[in-house]
Amino acid sequence: MSTKQRILIADDDANIAELVALYLTKEGYDTQKAKDGREALSLFRSYSPDLIILDIMMPEMDGYEVCREVRKTSRTPIIMLTAKGETFDKVLGLELGADDYMVKPFDTKELVARVKAVLRRLDAKEETGKKIILEKLAINMANYSVSYQDDNIEMPPKELELLYYLASHPNQVFTREQLLNQIWGYEYYGDTRTVDVHIKRIREKLGSDEEHPSWSIKTVWGVGYKLEVK
Repeated sequence: MSTKQRILIADDDANIAELVALYLTKEGYDTQKAKDGREALSLFRSYSPDLIILDIMMPEMDGYEVCREVRKTSRTPIIMLTAKGETFDKVLGLELGADDYMVKPFDTKELVARVKAVLRRLDAKEETGKKIILEKLAINMANYSVSYQDDNIEMPPKELELLYYLASHPNQVFTREQLLNQIWGYEYYGDTRTVDVHIKRIREKLGSDEEHPSWSIKTVWGVGYKLEVK
């Protein structure tokens, strides 16, 4: 890399943070470590990372709070780490705007692969400037915005990307695995709940099918999802 991409690692477990930093440094990334939430937020502002690896259970401020604060001003990709495997923790992190999550204990090589995948997706997004309009819905990848009936709708990056991908392939059915691989950029080890969570949140924000009769996001039972345009 001519210019090293910067990764902020926020974890109160010094051993985990050091191990992750070691692997990322070997791959050519520049890293900084934070031992608690407040330090993570401070480094986010001064270090300007390209990606944040964020543990949930930290002193001072937990990962949820840090994620919420970061998302007020930035769309910097966030991979959340959690020692908890419950669906609630995963859903909350995704709803706050995290791009990905991993449950401890995890394979460091897999984490590095996910970092690369997220950054690859970010690079690809920066090269796009496409906009899709369906009835009163506008999805703009140039500035990462969604509007419906001229009102701006707040969507985390992955919700927007998922909606854009479905809208750019009208009436085409995708399995959950295909959507995971396309939007997240790698195999998600069968955790298709991630797609369901994002689809649910998108539907809630766009309202019922009756409000936009010319298009709707359909569940194709036993297969996956499609954006149906009539």
